[in-house]
Amino acid sequence: MELKLQSEKLTQNLFALENQNLTYSQKIDSSIILCRTLLGYFQKIIPNSSFTKIAYEIEFFKETKQVPLHNLIYYSEIRSLEIHYPRLNKRKQEFYIRQRMDKVNRFYLHNIDFIQYVESGKTYLDEHYFTRKYFDENIITHTKFYVLNAEYNTSHDILLAKFSAYQKLIGYLYHKLNVLEDSNNLPNLNFKNKKKLQWTSSKVALTELVYALNSSGAINNGTADIKEIATAFQKVFNFELGDYYRTYLEIRSRKKSKTKFLEELSYTFSKKLESEDE
Repeated sequence: MELKLQSEKLTQNLFALENQNLTYSQKIDSSIILCRTLLGYFQKIIPNSSFTKIAYEIEFFKETKQVPLHNLIYYSEIRSLEIHYPRLNKRKQEFYIRQRMDKVNRFYLHNIDFIQYVESGKTYLDEHYFTRKYFDENIITHTKFYVLNAEYNTSHDILLAKFSAYQKLIGYLYHKLNVLEDSNNLPNLNFKNKKKLQWTSSKVALTELVYALNSSGAINNGTADIKEIATAFQKVFNFELGDYYRTYLEIRSRKKSKTKFLEELSYTFSKKLESEDE
């Protein structure tokens, strides 16, 4: 039970980390450290502990250990992706994202039987997959885990963690691809000397406005999603938002006002109304 509480605490700490005043890169690195620390703690305790029931051992390797393990894999994948992500050429950026998607797809195809077992909620092979008793009989070779501690790992616990991590990674990759496609679909505009409307405030300010309108349900009776609103604003204001999801995460991490631009809008408009009433 104490080990399970440690994993629950990690989940809370990872969530709290999102709201700290750190850069996105710092949050990723801090998340990796938190996960490694808990896994190191588990590794010291588990070899010397004996589970009184097989069900308890299965629960640890299938659920409790999965929390720091799958998050470690996920954040490590994100860190690697961001470090190697092309900075300028959009065609190279798209090619790079699709390469990563192909990697995930190959993983699913290669492990399709196990994935179907997990997704269907079956449990009849759990003793073989998630206890150390059958470690040598069912050992799975993982690219980054050639040497495994038989006292701390089962044949499939890392495989399950990779599956869970890749489930989250898919959403991240699709988001980056959508943002890139949005910017590619913008008119070929020269952002200088514009005759049309031009956004002259910051990306953060416009992102704040986009998310506020989405949450308010004021557009299309609340059916318009973030991507639709962001794309429309970029075209109307001849302005490229870039990775607005990452910007949104930065807004969430503000220590003081999380709605700085909206508050400024309210203040300046109120002042205008007051001055005209005088």
